[in-house]
Amino acid sequence: MEIINRGRRLRGTKELRSMVRETRISPESLIYPIFVDENIKGTEEIKTMPGQYRYGLDTINKKVEELLENDVNKIMLFGIPKVKDSQGSGAYATDGIVQKALRQISENYKEMYLVTDVCMCEYTSHGHCGIIHDHNVDNDETLKKLEEIALSHVQAGSQMIAPSDMMDGRVKAIRTILDKNSYFNIPIMAYSVKYASAFYGPFRDAASSAPSFGDRKGYQMDYHNYREGIKEALYDIEEGADIVMVKPCMNYLDLVREIYNRVNVPVAAYSVSGEYSMVKAGASLGYIDEDKIIGEMAVGAFRSGASIYISYFAQEIANLIKKGLIG
Repeated sequence: MEIINRGRRLRGTKELRSMVRETRISPESLIYPIFVDENIKGTEEIKTMPGQYRYGLDTINKKVEELLENDVNKIMLFGIPKVKDSQGSGAYATDGIVQKALRQISENYKEMYLVTDVCMCEYTSHGHCGIIHDHNVDNDETLKKLEEIALSHVQAGSQMIAPSDMMDGRVKAIRTILDKNSYFNIPIMAYSVKYASAFYGPFRDAASSAPSFGDRKGYQMDYHNYREGIKEALYDIEEGADIVMVKPCMNYLDLVREIYNRVNVPVAAYSVSGEYSMVKAGASLGYIDEDKIIGEMAVGAFRSGASIYISYFAQEIANLIKKGLIG
């Protein structure tokens, strides 16, 4: 039988497969989300996310050192305050938990790149991502608070701002306040395509941020919609976003690819808490090979067009790369 085209020719050995590989990833592309809790000393495991912890200010340095030793040099900070109120005042306080963590980490670990999530849900007594009027999140009033949060983070040492609230106009508001205060070179990574997803469940446990009434479908996106995601990403770029993000990742790789094709800025993908917890649960039951699944998920995101991958498995992915199992 005469066969001219044989795809297997390029699959015969490990060396050949690695040489012709289309998708390559490195630890420099990884961001690790980390929870710093004002209420605790030491660490506290997150029940719904086995292997993930809330860190007190007394233990956050140790985790940063561990990450750096494992080639992960970028983190995204989330804060859990002692006191929550209707205005989310702990989010923009100069002595807030994230602000204190930023100062502490930036003073001791110059090689760690610090990204901060800008939102209010972890800080409000009602658990919503903004200021409430008549049981609704007031978009424009919330923008004023987001400006304060972003500015306070940068003043404390944040090197990149990542607004996750999904308020209309928040990228422009943050870009304006940063520029007004001469922070022209601080990039914004916008949570541009953020769906109202059941995959966030474990995060809400981790950050104690579940809404006390209603849900977030009035500001986070309907997961039935595709073209709306493209529209949101383009809006954010017009307003000054330097990077746009798709969240969650696993079920939304079609959006990662389409937005990658449409925009001229880097695309980030956030592999969220529910994705992490499903892998841990399946592995604990012996149903899946954890390392292989972690690697396949990460490569899938990069193959789809992501150049930044935010994952609770960042440390494991970096080690898989080091071992030559992916990358």
